[in-house]
Amino acid sequence: MAQRRSIFMSASEDRLEALIQERLKPGADKAMIDQRIWDLFGEEWCIMFTDLSGFSRGVAKFGIIHFLQTIQESERLLVPLIDEHDGILLKVEGDSFLVIFRNARKAVNAAVQMHRTLKEYNTGRSEEEQILLCVGLGFGKVLKIGDQDVFGAEVNAASKLGEDIAEAWEILVTQAVKDRLEQSEMPDVSFEPISEVPPGAERAFRLNYRMD
Repeated sequence: MAQRRSIFMSASEDRLEALIQERLKPGADKAMIDQRIWDLFGEEWCIMFTDLSGFSRGVAKFGIIHFLQTIQESERLLVPLIDEHDGILLKVEGDSFLVIFRNARKAVNAAVQMHRTLKEYNTGRSEEEQILLCVGLGFGKVLKIGDQDVFGAEVNAASKLGEDIAEAWEILVTQAVKDRLEQSEMPDVSFEPISEVPPGAERAFRLNYRMD
């Protein structure tokens, strides 16, 4: 199975690279090539980026072993919740996750459950042992290359929201996510506009949710 997955990913990457090289040729019909790329790899997903709040400061203060412990504990606690809500964990980089969901409602439910799980985990623990999460969500058409990576405006916006703008316990979403959730009728959440809107998003919102 691992070998078949590797072959599939390589085939996707090879096809994309060939089309990009064709696009670079003088006189290339870039619009036609772009359409071929979108036809091959364009898919609609909800994109989640997570980040651990204050992580860099914690590493400087508590050391590299603490870094490894926190990473391991966050994966132990959060990855099962991603699976439970039908998310696909594409990438782990340091203290950040890149996750995709077909269903925006499931993505939000996963994010809320992550926060609730960490609140329970943190109860009674010292400051250095606590895990504080930030989450950014985007939704839309992206280029999905095998099961390795995704690219697109909503990917960039979700990354900015989750890794740079969100603070501990926050779930920040793009306008596209808000629109999708309003179609799903989620009475337990509400939206509060934020002033900092990342490139690639029309507007951005703080998602208000119940912690219990």
